[in-house]
Amino acid sequence: MEKTDSVEGKKALKRKRKFFSRLRFPSALTLLFIIIAVMAALTWIIPSGQYKVTDGEDATPIAGTYQQVDKSTTTVDAETGEKTTTDVRQGLWEVLQAPIKGFLDASDVVIFVLVIGGFLAVQAKTGALDAGLGKVIRKLRGKEKMIIPILMTLFAIGGTTYGMQEETIAFYPLIIPLVVAAGYNGMTAVMVIVFGSIIGVIGSTVNPFSTGIASGFAGVSIGDGIVERLIILVLSLVAGIWFTMHYAAKVKRCNEELAVMCEVHGTHQSKECKEYLADRAATEAVRSPQYNKKRKLVVWVFGLTFFVMILTVIPWASKFNITIFEDAVKWLYTVPFVGPFLGHIIPFGDWWFGEIASLFLLSSIIIAVIYRMKESDFTETFVNGAKDLLGVALIIAVSRGISVIMSDGMIADTIIHWGEAGLSGLQSSVFGALAYVFYLPLSVLIPSTSGLATVTMPILAPLADFANIDRSLMVTAFQTSSGLINMIAPTVGALMGGLALAKVSYGKYLRVSWPLFAILAVISIAVIAVAAAL
Repeated sequence: MEKTDSVEGKKALKRKRKFFSRLRFPSALTLLFIIIAVMAALTWIIPSGQYKVTDGEDATPIAGTYQQVDKSTTTVDAETGEKTTTDVRQGLWEVLQAPIKGFLDASDVVIFVLVIGGFLAVQAKTGALDAGLGKVIRKLRGKEKMIIPILMTLFAIGGTTYGMQEETIAFYPLIIPLVVAAGYNGMTAVMVIVFGSIIGVIGSTVNPFSTGIASGFAGVSIGDGIVERLIILVLSLVAGIWFTMHYAAKVKRCNEELAVMCEVHGTHQSKECKEYLADRAATEAVRSPQYNKKRKLVVWVFGLTFFVMILTVIPWASKFNITIFEDAVKWLYTVPFVGPFLGHIIPFGDWWFGEIASLFLLSSIIIAVIYRMKESDFTETFVNGAKDLLGVALIIAVSRGISVIMSDGMIADTIIHWGEAGLSGLQSSVFGALAYVFYLPLSVLIPSTSGLATVTMPILAPLADFANIDRSLMVTAFQTSSGLINMIAPTVGALMGGLALAKVSYGKYLRVSWPLFAILAVISIAVIAVAAAL
């Protein structure tokens, strides 16, 4: 009887495991549609209301002016006596219309995302970054331990400038053999790539997919808050490099002992020895492209593009009273033929998504000319690159639909009012820390940083006004928190794919990485809290 019960219990446990294994978390688009529907339902439940706002283009809600309004109102025309009823409650038709309105509302961001997708694809086709990385690797022969800080810094630069994360998948076949040849293991390669790129995303100084989109929805410049993000980037990178090098040193000692054991055992090798020797042999199979003159020029154009982008978004005149770029544009207009030929250029500091998209389009064409791409190859590559980021563009559009529903249903100001009441009496530093913590679970549910920014920033950014802190700190809290979650969330495709390529289990990765996860969280919270207090 006991044996039968035991068998039945095992069968029941197996059925449970099978059931849960079939459960799948909805995709980002599906989740956003669900949120739109839920928000539409909430417009029937949550009281509608509105704030009075400040005058001017950058209108912000005025604290203490919130007033509740009726869900349904009827007005009578004084001349005809005709009655008109206005109902702010959102129904099925509004749910279907919300993503369409969101797409139209976010058209500049959507176009920018598609253009930068084409730019990255054109660059990738040249193999320039792979070749440049290969040259760096070859120069470090005999100084293998320097590979870790150099590569992590390069990946961090990619993360902080354009949100390099999904693209890191392409580097695993090159980095893994390199790291193994240096005496380390696959886990070390994962740490170099993931930690480096994620730390860059955490300290996203000008990342257009994270900081740029969030800044746009918060109504601030992408250059606002760049000092705090730079401090987080530097401190996090130092901590990440130290952590990775400490782990790598232990691995190398173990591998050296294992190599001696393999030689002693000869043909009767253990499983560990066979895996070790197989990894070493695999390093001979990878060759990076030749770093020729054309690829060198492409790398320079690639880096210069992001450098120019940084210059264009920093509010030189409005924030720092530096008018050099405005003066240069005015001077160009006075030059015969040159001014009219170049057109009406907007001075650096006033650029936004439309202008930056034009910059990346121009750089794509320059790279194609340098690499002597055929017109058909260039257009096909560019279109395919834009197609690869179409999902990101759709997520931005659909997520903007959530704001449309909340705005049309007049519940956004009500939620802000509740936040205003809840934040009254809180110190600014406490507000910044709570904002960071708030984004941690949200980042798991919506791993797309652009989608998360679009969903939350229009609601939470105004709360910063009531806490007497700059909205840029809310942007920093968002992008540092969401970046940190991307370091461990199983919903991040680049992480899971990289672990599979490196043959590292997700459980082992979590066991090794959690101390650094905690360190990076403390760094971000501390910087945000201090900045808010100041």
